[in-house]
Amino acid sequence: MPKSENQKQKLLHIAQYLMENTDEKHAVSTPQLIEYLNSQGIKAERKSIYNDIDTLNDFGMDIIRSEEHRGGYMLASRPFELAEVKLLVDLVQSSKFITEKKSRELITKLETLTSKYDAKAMRRQVEIIGRSKTLNETIYYNVDMVHTAISQNVKIRFHYFDWDVNKKMQLRHDGTWYEVSPWRLTWDDENYYLMAFDEKANEIRFYRVDKIVDIALSQEAREGKESFEHLDMAEFSKKTFGMFAGEEKTVRLRCENSLTGVIIDTFGTDIALRPDGDNHFIARAEVVVSSQFFGWLAGLGPRVEIISPDEVRSEYIAYLTNIMSRYEI
Repeated sequence: MPKSENQKQKLLHIAQYLMENTDEKHAVSTPQLIEYLNSQGIKAERKSIYNDIDTLNDFGMDIIRSEEHRGGYMLASRPFELAEVKLLVDLVQSSKFITEKKSRELITKLETLTSKYDAKAMRRQVEIIGRSKTLNETIYYNVDMVHTAISQNVKIRFHYFDWDVNKKMQLRHDGTWYEVSPWRLTWDDENYYLMAFDEKANEIRFYRVDKIVDIALSQEAREGKESFEHLDMAEFSKKTFGMFAGEEKTVRLRCENSLTGVIIDTFGTDIALRPDGDNHFIARAEVVVSSQFFGWLAGLGPRVEIISPDEVRSEYIAYLTNIMSRYEI
């Protein structure tokens, strides 16, 4: 590339050099900037550097001259603070639905939001190997396809799989195509879920995004708009355990006082509570009754009891009896 064309990139090179090599603890001098620009085939003088810094500041970059670093320049602020980048790294690192390979790629990109010094410090803290991660590399394509279907108001079709004992993907329903109307993507219990309307079942159903393969757009318009039109996700998440479908019912639970925090954390502060003696209280909650709900109750042990309705109490007894039968001698 001719030298004159390189000269046009001068401001861009200075901006990038400052982003990569400076932070609150590190600055670069004017001679360092001149040396770097010369290595890129760009002619620079001390006076022109001053003018370039002023131009970048006028553009919106927060470049300051540091007296502590012998008059060097440093980038004082960035679009993301270091603590925010660390938070994003932690989220990527701990997300089970992101593969190990993609986690490393995303973290490497996040490091570019900081100086090379901060990036190096963060890299020492990153531990991905050994964490539970999905193996489905198509999840990013799946998410993009779902958003496309929603924007174009069409259904999607896909295969859905489970893992067999040999850790191989096994398509559900002998490879039958699922065709549903996508409406929402949501996060629950460290997994990414597609919320869609199943026309055949005439209900909202959930699908783990990392278990979807061979996704494609349909030519048919979406259905189930009325089911999602007035859906309050905050309220819905309080009723649903583990994104398992079931019938919604009003359930009354008799709980020990020590469970007050657990009940409020699960159902929110607007749940109806009333004292029941000195050591217990009654909680009234709207719940999607499912095996996941019963599993949550079992985890709380004898400190909680279903008072009503009778059919849910009977279902829970059957759930526990079935488990106990596996351990009978």
